[in-house]
Amino acid sequence: MLAPDDNLLEVENLRVSFGTERGVAKVLDGVNLTIRRGEIMGLVGESGCGKTTLARAILGILPANARHETGSLRFGGEDLLRMPRRRVDDQIRGRRITFIPQDPFASFNPLFRIGSQAREVMKWKSPRRPEHAGRGLFGFFSRYPRARRKADAADAVEMMRTVQIPRADEAFDKLPHEFSGGQRQRLMIALALMPQPDLVIADEPTTALDVTIQAQILKLLKRLVKERGVSVLFTTHDLGTAYEICDRITVMYAGQEVEMAPVDDFFQRPSHPYTVRLLESLPKPGREPREIGGEIPGLVDPPAGCRFHPRCAHATDICHMKRPATTSVSAAHDLRCYHPVGATVPA
Repeated sequence: MLAPDDNLLEVENLRVSFGTERGVAKVLDGVNLTIRRGEIMGLVGESGCGKTTLARAILGILPANARHETGSLRFGGEDLLRMPRRRVDDQIRGRRITFIPQDPFASFNPLFRIGSQAREVMKWKSPRRPEHAGRGLFGFFSRYPRARRKADAADAVEMMRTVQIPRADEAFDKLPHEFSGGQRQRLMIALALMPQPDLVIADEPTTALDVTIQAQILKLLKRLVKERGVSVLFTTHDLGTAYEICDRITVMYAGQEVEMAPVDDFFQRPSHPYTVRLLESLPKPGREPREIGGEIPGLVDPPAGCRFHPRCAHATDICHMKRPATTSVSAAHDLRCYHPVGATVPA
C-alpha cells in the first residue's frame, strides 16, 4: 500500500444531484475514489453511471442544475469544493488539472488556426505565468511579455512534435479541419500536457476514432504521461481500452462505485457480480457474450441498498436494505458487496 502522500486526488462521499422535470436525480451518491501520483485510473461502467459527471465535478464545470450535496474533492491535500472559485479558475482548472475531450473537432474553434489556440492556452495556463498574475478584467487585459510568449510558443511547437504531428512548425498555421481525426486528438493531448499538469482527465478520448488509430493514441498517451509522471483519470465504457492503458480500474454503477482493483485483478479475479457480468458481456472466442439483463435503475428514485440488486442473481434481503461498506479482497482490491463472487470469469 502507498502512503497517503502518494494520493494526488481523493474523492470522499461525493454526492451530486441534478434538478429535473421528474424530480431530483441522485447522479453521484456517496462516490469514493483515489488517484495516486503518476497512475492511470480507469473509470468504467455503462452509459449513465456517472463517469462524466464525476469528471466534470473534479473540473468544476457542472451544469447550472447540478448541486453538491456532501463530500470532498481533495487535490494535493486541498478540498477543491472549498477553494475560492477564482483560485480554481486561475491556478487549478486548465493548469494543474487539464482535460482531453471525447470529440476533438467539436472542441477546437474552427475559425482559428491551431497556433493561435495553442498560444491562447499558454498565455493563461503556461507554467511560466506567475500564479498571482493579474485577475479579473485587469488580468484579461494584462500584457503577455514577449520573452514568455516566445518561450511558450517554442514549447507548444515542441509538444506538437512530441505527439507526432508532422511538420509541427507548419501545423501552427493550419485550421482544425486540415487535420485528420487522429491528428486532432494528438493535438488535444498536446494542449492538455502543455501546462505541465498534475492530473489529466480524459473523457472517452478515443471513442470517435477507428480501432487502428485508437491503439496509436492510447500507446502515445500512456507513454507521455508515464514519462512526465502525470496522473490520469480515464473514463471509458470500453473494457478493452481500459485494459490497454490503465493501472487501476474503478467500476461505477448507477452513480456509485462498486469495485476498485489493479487492472490484472480486475480482469482475472473480478469479485462484484456487476463486474463479472460486465466481463461476461465481452465477446470471446468459443463463448457467446452474455447480456447483463434487466435495466439500469432511474436515478430520481433509485433502489435502496445496493443499486445493482434488482439485476443480481446473488441478492438477498440485506442487499435491498443497506448499501454495502467497502471491504478488501486483497491489499489493493476493494469492493462493496455482501456476496462477492470470488471466481474468475469463465474462459
